[in-house]
Amino acid sequence: MANNEKCCSTQLIDGDGAFNVAGIENFMKEVKLSECGLSYAVVSIMGPQSSGKSTLLNSLFCTNFTEMDAFKGRSQTTRGIWMARCVGIEPCTLVMDLEGTDGRERGEDDTTFEKQSALFALAISDIVLINMWCHDIGREQAANKPLLKTVFQVMMRLFSPRKTTMLFVIRDKTKTPLENLEPVLREDIQKIWDSVPKPDAHKETPLSEFFIVEVVALSSFEEKEEQFKEQVANLRQRFYHSIAPGGLAGDRRGVVPASGFSFSAQEIWKIIKENKDLDLPAHKVMVATVRCEEIANEKYDLFATNKDWCELEEAVQSGPISEFGKKLNSLLIACLSEYDAEANYFDEGVRSAKQKQLQEKLFQLVQPTFQIVLGHMRSGILDKFKEAFDKALNGGEGFSSAANKCIEIYMAQFDEGCADVVIEIANWDTSKVREKLQRDIDAHVASVRASKMSELVSSYEEKLKEALSAPVETLLDAANSDTWPSIRKLLNHETQSAVSGFCVELIRFDVDEQTKKSMIVSLDDYAKGVIEAKAREEAGRVLIRMKDRFLTLFSHDSDSMPRIWTGKEDVRAITKSARSSCLKLLSVMAVIRLEDGDDIYDIEKTLIVALADSSSSSAKDKSMTAVKPLASSTWDQVPPSKTLITPVQCKSLWRQFKMETEYCVSQAISAQEANNRSSNWLPPPWAIVALIILGFNEFMTLLRNPLYLGVIFVGYLLIKALWAQLDITGEFRNGALPGIISLSSKFVPTIMNLIRKLAEEGQGHANNDPRRSPSKNNQSAIPAGRVTSSSASSSVTSPGNGAEYTSSSKHE
Repeated sequence: MANNEKCCSTQLIDGDGAFNVAGIENFMKEVKLSECGLSYAVVSIMGPQSSGKSTLLNSLFCTNFTEMDAFKGRSQTTRGIWMARCVGIEPCTLVMDLEGTDGRERGEDDTTFEKQSALFALAISDIVLINMWCHDIGREQAANKPLLKTVFQVMMRLFSPRKTTMLFVIRDKTKTPLENLEPVLREDIQKIWDSVPKPDAHKETPLSEFFIVEVVALSSFEEKEEQFKEQVANLRQRFYHSIAPGGLAGDRRGVVPASGFSFSAQEIWKIIKENKDLDLPAHKVMVATVRCEEIANEKYDLFATNKDWCELEEAVQSGPISEFGKKLNSLLIACLSEYDAEANYFDEGVRSAKQKQLQEKLFQLVQPTFQIVLGHMRSGILDKFKEAFDKALNGGEGFSSAANKCIEIYMAQFDEGCADVVIEIANWDTSKVREKLQRDIDAHVASVRASKMSELVSSYEEKLKEALSAPVETLLDAANSDTWPSIRKLLNHETQSAVSGFCVELIRFDVDEQTKKSMIVSLDDYAKGVIEAKAREEAGRVLIRMKDRFLTLFSHDSDSMPRIWTGKEDVRAITKSARSSCLKLLSVMAVIRLEDGDDIYDIEKTLIVALADSSSSSAKDKSMTAVKPLASSTWDQVPPSKTLITPVQCKSLWRQFKMETEYCVSQAISAQEANNRSSNWLPPPWAIVALIILGFNEFMTLLRNPLYLGVIFVGYLLIKALWAQLDITGEFRNGALPGIISLSSKFVPTIMNLIRKLAEEGQGHANNDPRRSPSKNNQSAIPAGRVTSSSASSSVTSPGNGAEYTSSSKHE
């Protein structure tokens, strides 16, 4: 049971040729094969079916392969290929038990698996045991001959076969001494070798170039068991340290490291199954490849976790480090030196290739840190450059000289810093980082130049805007024949002044002539744009400007004093003059005239002919024909870009202007008429004289009869009360006829209301003191009559607005 736990036998390939991947992986973990490195050996056994192969292996290596039960008859026991670990043998030795040949289960013609398993065993085994019966030696039709032919044939399919130890185990040895059996066996082996077809390159190659032939004989297991076990124990001793120099194992040039055994076995079996020639690399190269790869990975991992490297990498994140290149270079050299020391005895080509790969991996690991250091240095130099450059500009130094001086200084500082950062063993090129720094500096210089020039341009544009906007607005507000020539004169003067100062400022920026011209043209265009924008803004308010001008001219005289309409003014002439001035304003605002040749646009004439008032029929006919140009959306010979107000818009604006100013004219006419009426309120003198002469007798009658005066006074009070109640002045404000109609409808209700008030007041006084004596009542009759008359004149409620006007008498 102890052996079962140690040998860990598993089926490597089943009878159908399927490779047990999971089984071999588990097997390698159980026996810890990966830890063996190159210190392991592989032994395999071949032989006829039921020849005692499994029994021999179990006895020789303490394995637990299944053995044939002789009592059940002779039949196939091992199917496929099984593998186990030899117990108690150092170094670690693996043994493979192959399916027996010449078995009736597979048939006479099915030898495919035999050849495949034989080739597989030769490819991965250091020692191959050939199990054969003693009585087959010297026989022509011996059972072992097909097996040997198979072995020799498949050997030819190996591209670079290694020298394998072939140990012939003669079973059930007879009395014939081994010294006599061995020559016969070797002769039979040589005959078989000679009879096997070989490639041209190996036709004359002796057997000894491919195999180390060893012969050993064992007694019968069944008849001489004790002797058999003793001989097996002796044979077992030969497998101790089999891979040492002079050991039983053959050529070890192509041995695969233990960690790659599983993968190697899988690939070999895959190629064999595909019936291809097994083109194995040279074992020395394979071992070197695997082992150097392991050493390189180990050194890489050690470097990645190296304390000095980790501290250096962490410190770099916060900023540049002094002597960074020197420190990192020493770490890299130390790592590569350790690799060379451990891989010194492997194939030089493989060792150098793996060293190169290790170096590349190390460079890939440290390059980001190297780039970070360069980045810190680049950003630091760039910040210093920006600070120095801004300081130089603020100090009044010329832009170009300051830029060139700072670039020279700080690029030299970068070159000095690169010498401290560069890793000698890597020899990385820092020119790209230098070029990037140069581009960043140039970009900053260009940005500052653009910013400064933009500020300069903006300042001069602002000056132009301030110098042009208000004067242009004033000139357009006072539009006349000299408006646009004055604007052009103003434009030329201000533009020349701005360009002169602008050119002086540009000298500091070392601007080429073409750019200078372009910027001057742009500044000139901006000045024109300011005027055009202001002109379009004013054109949008032209109707308001026209109405304001009209009201100013119409409502004020030549001395700018408010006009009083006394009836002597010629309203028609004043209106025509004011409208002509407004038409002049409209003609000035209709088209932009910034060029000297723009004065040919006679917009005013077209508008006067089309819109100005004319009393003669011939002028009206002419006006009707001249209105046609105003039906267009463009002026004749005027580009659309210079048009502010189209003819159609002019016509619409003029119509709206006349409609909105007609009220002012009608008000002026009404004021004149009202003034005329107010100045004639007295009757004519002859009427006054006639009234005096004809009314003299009536006047004398009144003087002789004072009672009439009292009646007239009472009538006056009644009329006054009616005047206040009916609001006669307000009713006649809207005209005589509307006033008469309104008063006729209100007269009777007002009289009735007045009488009712008088009656109510009289009744009220009679009820206030009914116990008074008659004498007192008589005494108060007269005052009461006075109060009543007074109340009749002053306590009147208007039926129209409900307001009540009251006044107290002296008696109260």
